[in-house]
Amino acid sequence: MTNEAESGGAAPSAVDEVVARAEALYHDVELSSVQRWRDAHGGAKAVGYMPIYVPRELIHAAGMLPVGLMGGRGQVEIIRGDAWFQSYICQIPRSTIELALTGRYALLDGFLFPSICDVIRNLSGMWKVLFPEKYVRYLDVPQNYDPDVGGRFFGSELRSLYADLCALSGEAPSDERLRASIALYNDNRRSIGRLMELRATEPWSVPAWEVYLALYAGNLLPVEEHTALVDAYIAAARAASRPRRDNARVVLSGAFCEQPPLELIRTLELAGCYVVADDMALGRRWPEGDIEVTGDPIAAIAEAFITRSPATAARYEPHGDRGAPLVQLVRKSHAEGVVLAAPSFCDPALLEQPILQDSLDKERLPWTAFKYSENLGQFQVIREQAGTFADSIKLWSEA
Repeated sequence: MTNEAESGGAAPSAVDEVVARAEALYHDVELSSVQRWRDAHGGAKAVGYMPIYVPRELIHAAGMLPVGLMGGRGQVEIIRGDAWFQSYICQIPRSTIELALTGRYALLDGFLFPSICDVIRNLSGMWKVLFPEKYVRYLDVPQNYDPDVGGRFFGSELRSLYADLCALSGEAPSDERLRASIALYNDNRRSIGRLMELRATEPWSVPAWEVYLALYAGNLLPVEEHTALVDAYIAAARAASRPRRDNARVVLSGAFCEQPPLELIRTLELAGCYVVADDMALGRRWPEGDIEVTGDPIAAIAEAFITRSPATAARYEPHGDRGAPLVQLVRKSHAEGVVLAAPSFCDPALLEQPILQDSLDKERLPWTAFKYSENLGQFQVIREQAGTFADSIKLWSEA
């Protein structure tokens, strides 16, 4: 990082330094930070996983580094990836394939593909064809959220996965080691929870794009380092003096899998929106609350997934109003409106969107909607739309 004091400018603040480190990780498409971790740990293995939910505790307890894979984020030119998928699907599988075929993922020893949609299921099958020497697993999740049914099924899946991961790393499965990993990730989720609370109460102190970078850093850092980074960011942000603007408070919904470009998040705030809650990088906050660290650790992880999973379009909801969780989030965060931002061709998000819109209309909550892709390069139209939405909230909203 360049020291501005050397060129006559002000030295970077503490918050600038934390954000710069997180942004460097965001742009690390070569996974150089993962290579440094492997070198420092005697060549220990690393396992990549796609969003939304993968129990990272299992990878950590097996002695390996969990590495979150969120596509190319507009930083790679997609050439080979387009040859593997039809044109009417989202961008994240294309860029993920591109990164792998160009050697960026060669240092990863395994790949986990959680149940999100049919595209990700198909991607896991392609991976087995393309990289037969790698460990590949599609992580199926329950469609029945009765603990005695879905909980038992998911527990069985997790036991099998943990055994596989330990075989991959050469470690023997250990409940004690798994409980220790759960405790570390509990600490991490608590720190992230404090950051989310700060954003809801003082969004001017922690801009959404900085919060996103702080969360994204957890995809590449060991859990202890990520917790320290989040805590450092909270402390630095609280100490910084940042102006409070008369922005509209909004919830951003729909970005649970393919991530919006960083510049799009900045654009929303430049247009007059404080993003006080969202579902970006949601896997970092999953499950909600602590996982029990006594008793059977596998059963505890399964129970937490069944009973405390955040609502998303990719999660099966057998009963109730699918729009209710979003309405509750708006109320809890004291938001004044909702921005429904879904990736183009994202079947789960786009099929659910009319249901969410209907629920918001019934509650007289303002909303606006647009689509994006991770490689979107033009933001002026979105800025104008978001700016008009923010102005309308300030002028006419009853929220």
